[in-house]
Amino acid sequence: LSHFLSHRILLRWPEFCTFTVFFLFSTSERTHINFTVMSFGALWSRIHGKLSEAIGLSHDSQDGLCKEPPHIDKKTIEKTWRLMDQVVRMCQHPRLNLKNSPPFILDILPDTYQHLRLICAQDFNLSENEYFCFFIMNLMRKCKSTVHLFKVYREQMYDEYSAGRRSLNKLSLIFSHMLAELKAEFPNGQFIGDRFRVTKKDAAEFWRSCFNNRTLVSWKEFRVALNEVHPICSGLEALALKTTIDLTCNDYISNFEFDVFTRLFQPWASLLRNWQILAVTHPAYVAFLTYDEVKRRLQKFIKKPGSYVFRLSCTRLGQWAVGYVTADGKIYQTIPQNKSLIQALIDGSREGFYLYPNGRNVNPDLSWALQPTPEGHVKVTPEQYEIYCEMGTTFQLCKICAENDKDIKIEPCGHLLCTPCLLSWQESESGGTCPFCRCEIKGTESVVIDVFEPRKSVESSSVAPVVHDLIDMDISDSRVESKSSNLPCEMGNETDLPFSSQLLPPAEPAPLPPCFDKRTVGGLLTHPTTSSK
Repeated sequence: LSHFLSHRILLRWPEFCTFTVFFLFSTSERTHINFTVMSFGALWSRIHGKLSEAIGLSHDSQDGLCKEPPHIDKKTIEKTWRLMDQVVRMCQHPRLNLKNSPPFILDILPDTYQHLRLICAQDFNLSENEYFCFFIMNLMRKCKSTVHLFKVYREQMYDEYSAGRRSLNKLSLIFSHMLAELKAEFPNGQFIGDRFRVTKKDAAEFWRSCFNNRTLVSWKEFRVALNEVHPICSGLEALALKTTIDLTCNDYISNFEFDVFTRLFQPWASLLRNWQILAVTHPAYVAFLTYDEVKRRLQKFIKKPGSYVFRLSCTRLGQWAVGYVTADGKIYQTIPQNKSLIQALIDGSREGFYLYPNGRNVNPDLSWALQPTPEGHVKVTPEQYEIYCEMGTTFQLCKICAENDKDIKIEPCGHLLCTPCLLSWQESESGGTCPFCRCEIKGTESVVIDVFEPRKSVESSSVAPVVHDLIDMDISDSRVESKSSNLPCEMGNETDLPFSSQLLPPAEPAPLPPCFDKRTVGGLLTHPTTSSK
């Protein structure tokens, strides 16, 4: 469509009808449409029906839900590698002058190639892996699309502001999303399968109840299941939703993409409402834009401090990146930590940073959409109470600073600590991972520790015995047994020292536990064996 329309912004009504019919209606249907007698409402009704058919909005449209995965063999994989090499050579042209900033396609494709080599070296039954087969086919299509882009735009590709260059940036983002997904599904080259953890509990239960342990499902199948919980009002809304959630643009939704989407638009109860507020109606939302493109867009409002836009972070999928213009005419981009985007936009507006969405004078009031953050409750068992009493401490005390009570849980690993320690840790070099197990921090949840009280326990036990299943995230003892398999992660036998994640190479020694050192400037996290200077 962009090829036909070039840079035109407005279309005449007959032109709009022509393009609509060309793309949505079959050849036989086009001959029976008479624009001279058809009103806008009638045509719009026909368009809506066609969109509904295309995305499978109707529940009775079940065909094509479970398409057979394509056959992948060694020749197909080698052909994919040759296509990747061709794309890299095209992008290495000196006149293209690509900037080394995320997403940098000259880094992404070689990294993808290396990870695929690692996967192929460890798994010899990849032709039976549904996710891998669809991934390879999608990778081939995206490489062919990139090659075709260079053939169509030719000299225009060397113009940084051309439509072809914009399309290349979008493809770079898609390649970046595909690499992130591949590494999440094949950590260390081994397929994670049913061990993949969706971060948010409600979202994880939805995926498990609808799709069991499947890694990916077709868009039609996913849409039907989601519509049962969160009704999708129209075909246009479903089409927009697919554009947001299908990060790899392959008409399939993986558990990784679902996890990213639910983290962006949490909480689960108002998932689609939050998506509509932020990604559909908010003027500051920009889709498939890179870091440099955001700076270029905000450059137009350099004399209007408080102008801002937000987008999905390409380096930290599942988090938002907000770009804004400061009072001194500089452009910054930040990633809100430990709060929803709605809360971050409200706070930024109050502080004078986020005032003009995409340079517009009217800033939407989101205070009505703000919901109180739900707090999870963690109950301490009698066994754990006894263990900590023998140690001269308590379960609820943060084991990093030994001063504050634990009030926040890291997702998805489930470790507990206090908010000040988490904030200080996130400012450090390794702040993107858990300070205990080094798993990636995908989210946080406020928690309340329900302190165990022996007297009340004795009184309540005379009425009815109550058993709480809990694994201590900081310490274990032979007397503490795990009776639940529904915990965030299988911790096994733990010690006071943090341990390496199951997804990290076992050869790497476990890191020393961080501690909160007041003598350091700003309260940065250090190791107890390291003396602060």
